[in-house]
Amino acid sequence: MAAAKRKRDGPAARPKKRAKKAPSAPEPDADPGPGGAVPEEYSIPPPVSQGKWKNKERVLIFSSRGINFRTRHLMQDLRTLMPHSKADTKMDRKDQLFVINEVCEMKNCNKCIFFEAKKKQDLYMWLSNTPQGPSAKFLVQNVHTLAELKMTGNCLRGSRPLLSFDPTFDKEPHYALLKELFIQVFSTPQYHPKSQPFVDHVFTFTVTDERIWFRNYQIIEEDASLVEIGPRFVLNPIKIFQGSFGGPTLYENPHYQSPNMHRRLIRLSVAAKFREKQQVKEVQKIKKKGTKVLMGEDPTEVVFETPAEEKPVEIQLVKPESKPIVKDKKKLRKIQRKKQKKLFRTEASA
Repeated sequence: MAAAKRKRDGPAARPKKRAKKAPSAPEPDADPGPGGAVPEEYSIPPPVSQGKWKNKERVLIFSSRGINFRTRHLMQDLRTLMPHSKADTKMDRKDQLFVINEVCEMKNCNKCIFFEAKKKQDLYMWLSNTPQGPSAKFLVQNVHTLAELKMTGNCLRGSRPLLSFDPTFDKEPHYALLKELFIQVFSTPQYHPKSQPFVDHVFTFTVTDERIWFRNYQIIEEDASLVEIGPRFVLNPIKIFQGSFGGPTLYENPHYQSPNMHRRLIRLSVAAKFREKQQVKEVQKIKKKGTKVLMGEDPTEVVFETPAEEKPVEIQLVKPESKPIVKDKKKLRKIQRKKQKKLFRTEASA
C-alpha cells in the first residue's frame, strides 16, 4: 500500500476505510436471465454465537493442603465440566479463610468452590459468593470421580449443562437459597468464549435423607433418555453464613453429625459389645467356681419302688458236663469224599 502524502500545512492524511455494505435484495427492475429466472446470490452464514458475553461469572476452584488423590481428581473433573472456572495453588492450612476473598479478587472471580481437608480423611466444601456473601459449608461424602466410575455416558467438552432441582428446593427457605447459589456457581454463562453452544448433559440436585445428591447425566438425542457420566458425590449441609467464608449464621442443620462424633459412636458400640462378652465370661467362671448345693433326700421318692424277689443261692458241687464239640459240616463232607476216592483207586488197581 502506498504511503499517504503529507500536506505541508496539516497532519498526514489517513486513507479512509471502506464501509461494509450489507447484502441487498435483488432490485425489482433487474433484468431476468435467460429463461426468466433471477440470478441467485450466495451469502455466507453467520457464526453460531451471535450474542454478546454479558454474564461474567468466574468460579475459582482450589483446595487446601492435605487432600487425597480422590479429592484432587474430583476437583479436576469439576474444572473440566465448568469452562468458566479458574484454578489456583493450594492454600496453606495456617491461613484464615477470609484470605480467599483477596485471592478471588486477584483472580477476577466472583464465585468460589473451596475444598477443605481435615485429618486427611474428612473433606468439606465451601460455596461462596465473594466478597459480599452468602456462603455455605458442606461435608462431602461418597465421592466417585470420572476415572473411577467408567460410565458409558459422554458429553462435549465445554458444553452448557441443564440444572435440574428437586421440588424440595422450592418448599423451604434455606434450600431456596442453596438453589440460587448452585445456579450461579454451576451454570455456564451464555456465549462464554470457552463454552460450546450445545446442551447435551444435565446436572441433577436431589434432596434425600437430609442430604443433597449430585449427579451428571448425558442426554441422548434419540429418545431423550439419560445415561450417567460422573462424577457423583453427596453434600451434607452444615451451615449457611451471611458473609463470604464467615459472618452471622443464617441456617444450621439440626440433623448434622460431625465425622468425629460418628467415629466416636462406632468406637463406643464396639467397646460395649466387648464389655458384654467379658461380663458373660466372668459370670460363667463364677458359676463354675461356686460350691454346689446338695439337696436333701426326698422321702416320697421311695413310694413307687417295689423290692425285687430274692433268689436262693445254689452251690454246684459236681463239674458240669462238657458240651459236644460240633465240627464243621463242610469239613466232614470233604473227609468223606477223600475216603471214597481212595477206595475207588484201590479197587481200580486190583
